[in-house]
Amino acid sequence: MTKIDHIGAQILQELVRDGRISNQVLADKVGLSPSACSRRVTEMERAGLIKGYRARLDPVQTGRAYVVYVAVGLAEHTKSAQHTFERAMTTAPEVTECHNVAGAFEYMLRVEVDDLPAYKAFHTNTLGTVPYVRSITSYMVMGSPKDLRS
Repeated sequence: MTKIDHIGAQILQELVRDGRISNQVLADKVGLSPSACSRRVTEMERAGLIKGYRARLDPVQTGRAYVVYVAVGLAEHTKSAQHTFERAMTTAPEVTECHNVAGAFEYMLRVEVDDLPAYKAFHTNTLGTVPYVRSITSYMVMGSPKDLRS
């Protein structure tokens, strides 16, 4: 694990907020010279602390405004069943996150689609056809008072 000091934490916080911030503005915000700031960011990138930068897209305009968290239980608790399910989720464009979790079910998915009919189609045509799926519980997002991705 990379050790992060106070300045490093400030740099990361600013980059999470705005990954396109200029080095000059970032340096001013964290109280470093531009060259020192650039050096620190480069070190964090090389160390793998900063994995990359992404564009945040408008969910309505991209047809992903309807968000559903889906708890999936498998009928078998084997490595083969898990690999089969994970491969199927990797190829499903509607699935933006797939987490293997501990608890009453095996997987928690984040599914982003245009609307309820699109989710029903995903539920029926994708999840409903994957071998080993025993249970599907859907949680439709009605609002997001805190979402650091947006």
